[in-house]
Amino acid sequence: MNDTPAVLPFALTRPAHVNQAHLVVTDLDRVLAFYNDIIGLKVLEKTASGAILGVGGVPLLTLTTRSDAVRAPRTVAGLFHTAFLVPDRAALAAWLAHAAHAGVHLDGASDHLVSEAIYLSDPEGNGIEVYRDRRPDEWTMEADGMVKMATERLDLQALYDSAAKGSWAGMPDGTAIGHIHLQVGNVPEAETFYRDVLGLKVMARYPGASFFATGGYHHHIAANIWNSRGAGHRSENLTGLSDYSLRFTEPAALEQALASLDRLEIATARTADGISLQDPWGIGLTLSA
Repeated sequence: MNDTPAVLPFALTRPAHVNQAHLVVTDLDRVLAFYNDIIGLKVLEKTASGAILGVGGVPLLTLTTRSDAVRAPRTVAGLFHTAFLVPDRAALAAWLAHAAHAGVHLDGASDHLVSEAIYLSDPEGNGIEVYRDRRPDEWTMEADGMVKMATERLDLQALYDSAAKGSWAGMPDGTAIGHIHLQVGNVPEAETFYRDVLGLKVMARYPGASFFATGGYHHHIAANIWNSRGAGHRSENLTGLSDYSLRFTEPAALEQALASLDRLEIATARTADGISLQDPWGIGLTLSA
């Protein structure tokens, strides 16, 4: 049985953080099995047209299918990857050993200075990152308030060798969606929306990408044009990221975001889960308290 961590990860203690993600898929059973067996999420609810998966009873990922679903081209706006944050390096090593024994193809692995990350894709091409954060006091903060990040080689063999021996029981309690990385059509427009409208801070920039967060985290949301430069509004029936949720732990931050949406006359709708809207590329977003 997994032990519940005594404290929340730093990413989830900030004024706002990503809470859940929702993917549309064509083959529900196949994709569900992947997130259950390979990623290690537990099925919390299941119907003929969808499922909710999570860790420790906490929902993280919703999968749904629809009769008119069309596989999204690689070049459209939408998901680059969903990033599952594990509690520590031991948990990352344990997941890597499990993935290796299961014969999983990895897309890559990187040391980003603030974190160590492993990349792969689900059966329908949705990107996934499994990562662990270094402690914030190990990060290097720049004079302008941004965080120093890089893409360096991660020694997978050393990480694998450090894994504890024994059976793997799935993702440990405390695993969360640490961030979500989006494909967009235009980075300056993404900065206008996520920084100027929703109130997140730009924490880092790469060529063709910006990284946004609240409370000094390295990034809760990222947006790039590496595959999707010039992409327009996505169609509702495309597979991939339908929507995700941003939970605000500080009421003032949520009130500021809602005031900006109202001032700019950006369409919103109140739902049982919070305030629903779309970003400039038609990716759904729910703001909740």
